[in-house]
Amino acid sequence: MTRIVEAEDRGALARLLAGEVAAVLEGAIRDTGRAALAVPGGTTPAAFLSALGGHALDWGIVAVTLTDERCVPADHPRSNRRLLDGTLFAGPARAARFVALDDAPALSVLLPLDACVLGMGEDLHTASLFPGADRLHEALSAECGTPALRLRAPGAPEERITLTAPVLTGAGRCFVLIHGAEKRAALDRARDAPGLAHAPVRLVLDGANPATLYWAP
Repeated sequence: MTRIVEAEDRGALARLLAGEVAAVLEGAIRDTGRAALAVPGGTTPAAFLSALGGHALDWGIVAVTLTDERCVPADHPRSNRRLLDGTLFAGPARAARFVALDDAPALSVLLPLDACVLGMGEDLHTASLFPGADRLHEALSAECGTPALRLRAPGAPEERITLTAPVLTGAGRCFVLIHGAEKRAALDRARDAPGLAHAPVRLVLDGANPATLYWAP
């Protein structure tokens, strides 16, 4: 069952989640000498990414990738990679190694992820697993043979690339970060949805190792 962590405001929530993710990475470094993290783009996670990037970890042995990306140049205003430069990589975490989603060999080597942080849309998508996407069934399959997949989503102006089901469900710890009453209501709709095709976020909310959901008004 999904555990829900609440905070009184979004700043407090960002700090709480950053502390939790940092602890997971510290544990992985202690146990294996390395750590691997996937983080989301968009506007919601900016405060979390900045807070996490300020933690004094041994970032030089941490690999960071994105949960999904728009297929645009890295300096494009809609690029999630660009977001990281001004948030996560603005502090000590700039020493981390970034792995692009289209670099399949490098991506495969860093798996399984120690921590994965996702968002959720009001349409119940997570990463770029959108209801109605042209390759959604393939991306949601437990048998998907590639860690990241390109697809097109309804209403999206550009092609997307997203982590696939085996990577997301195989992460040691998974977190979903959402804000506001509308997203909380969407969570309730996700629970009542008839299946993954209608609510892809259930991929990480259901199962033996469900994500922890972080929410603030």
